[in-house]
Amino acid sequence: MKHSTRWLGTVGAVAAVSALVLSGCSTGGDTTGSGPSDNPTAGALTPVSLQLQWSAQAQFAGYYAAVDQGYYRDEGLDVTIKEGGSDIVPQDALAAGDVDYAISWVPKVLGSIEQGANITDVAQIFERSATTQISFKDKNITSPADLKGKNVGSWGYGNEWELFAGMQKDGVQLSDINLVQQAFDMSGFLAGDIDAAQAMTYNEYAQVLETINPKTGKLYQPDELNVINWNDVGTAMLQDAIWANADKLTSDSDYADQTVKFIKASIKGWIFAAGDPQKAADIVAGAGSQLPAGHQLWMTNEVNKLIWPSTNGIGMIDEAAWKNTVDIAMNTKNETGATIITKDPPETAYSNEYVTKALDELKADGVDVMGADFKPITVTLKEGGE
Repeated sequence: MKHSTRWLGTVGAVAAVSALVLSGCSTGGDTTGSGPSDNPTAGALTPVSLQLQWSAQAQFAGYYAAVDQGYYRDEGLDVTIKEGGSDIVPQDALAAGDVDYAISWVPKVLGSIEQGANITDVAQIFERSATTQISFKDKNITSPADLKGKNVGSWGYGNEWELFAGMQKDGVQLSDINLVQQAFDMSGFLAGDIDAAQAMTYNEYAQVLETINPKTGKLYQPDELNVINWNDVGTAMLQDAIWANADKLTSDSDYADQTVKFIKASIKGWIFAAGDPQKAADIVAGAGSQLPAGHQLWMTNEVNKLIWPSTNGIGMIDEAAWKNTVDIAMNTKNETGATIITKDPPETAYSNEYVTKALDELKADGVDVMGADFKPITVTLKEGGE
């Protein structure tokens, strides 16, 4: 049964405009919440807050769908979704006790954990990385080795490590390229100032395909681009995960039980998004996102590809993928020679205990948590993402 819901708060004008051009991996913006409006048992629900990395967009479609479809309420939870902002670091908000759960990339959180944040990855929602390096075909950049001597764009702020690891794996040092501070859009790339630009599959890559090629008078096409995919290179790092408070997981049995319920409902939201990406995109739009409709649907579809099909069950943390992320975080150097972390993270950095319980409950109800038959839809982009 679908429950009606009300959305508390709106995205500010600046954040709304920026949502299209800002990378989904950035930390960011205003606050959006959700709460029951017509549920007579609402007072019995447990209030729960979730901190996102950025403003409302389909990168987080599963959580918004879980609110809209009443999945959290079915588990006895009244979930408020808090949008991010340029001054908000999700893992810091969680570690400080300001929220109950947070969504963030694993490498970013590993750095925070080494600095004292006692939090745990309890569900690895994105199994694959969405970060790529794209270039126009005439630049002849098809591998990290080809970046040598080129103007290479990077957002920085913790988004650069897969790029740096891929380059260093191919023997290209930072001194071998001209590293360009890339804005959170594709303007520098489209203007020719950047030879190879960072682009998330669900956001910036689509921005290029939503732009008119002045030479042809038509939208840019995929066959005009070369894409370096870090999943193929072997330097992909784990991205969006659900993080919980490690202290409370061990000291508060109610919080531990609540975590299983939260993961279970969130997974149901992501299953919904896979089954009906158009509706999921509409739900995010209704939550306050002001991304154009076509771009929002593209984002939903591309994010689904990061999750489905699942190798071990959605949310399960793969030991090899975790180790690869940790190895890159410990051994890849930035411009100053620093690494993300200097030692192995503690055992509390991740746990499959809670997601396993959630998956077992879902499987007992006959829910497909693998998505072996998942097939993405075809999204036709239009100028400006409309």
